[in-house]
Amino acid sequence: MCQLLGMNCNTPTDVTFSFAGFAQRGGRTDHHADGWGIAFFEGRGARLFIDSHAACDSPVAELIRRYPIKSRNVISHIRKATAGAVALENCHPFARELWGRYWVFAHNGDLKDYAPRLHGHFRPVGSTDSELAFCWLMQELAKAHASVPPVDELTRTLRELAPQAARHGTFNFLLSNGEALWAHASTHLCYIVRQHPFASARLADEDLTVNFAEHTAPTDRVAVVATAPLTRDEQWTAFKPGELRVFVDGAQ
Repeated sequence: MCQLLGMNCNTPTDVTFSFAGFAQRGGRTDHHADGWGIAFFEGRGARLFIDSHAACDSPVAELIRRYPIKSRNVISHIRKATAGAVALENCHPFARELWGRYWVFAHNGDLKDYAPRLHGHFRPVGSTDSELAFCWLMQELAKAHASVPPVDELTRTLRELAPQAARHGTFNFLLSNGEALWAHASTHLCYIVRQHPFASARLADEDLTVNFAEHTAPTDRVAVVATAPLTRDEQWTAFKPGELRVFVDGAQ
């Protein structure tokens, strides 16, 4: 299956350290070589990069590793195709507009016999169950709320919706509107919150270590969510099956 990476923070932060290790899982230290993508929120805008080549040797991924784009919400995905061809239109994350703002979604898992009824303007472009589930989520959110509600109301609605898709298989996902990061686990998902006092960390998939104390302020707080821990010497917390967490300003 695929792998997920998300970041939510209280101040714009680059994800180059985490992405450097994560990208290695896209064909070098793991077999997720069927495309990748990453989205950065910047204010009301969003930068989206996707590539159907393996992340470990993609020139676009190399750009991301070297270009410290700072954002408060980031979602990245490396793909192992289970539904849909290896093609650009099937690469995550996917993006849609709702209530005048961008929403970004990435999914890890496989949904069987999944054919939700779509009757609004949200339609998949590619052929993945993941994009279909995203379109359905957007449709149901639009039906449940006339305009963008507070984060806690959105969280309650997502807690009602996620199990409906999860009945069809594995539904690990990341979702963000630039204000918050929602993470749902069917199987494997974990997170860490980095805050003062900051320490050093070493990547699990690449020989790279960083001392966060040298690059942060005492008030900084960063939450990182991943399918599997990205570092060897930090304590990551596993999600429980069926759990949905929301991160705002680097806290949950």
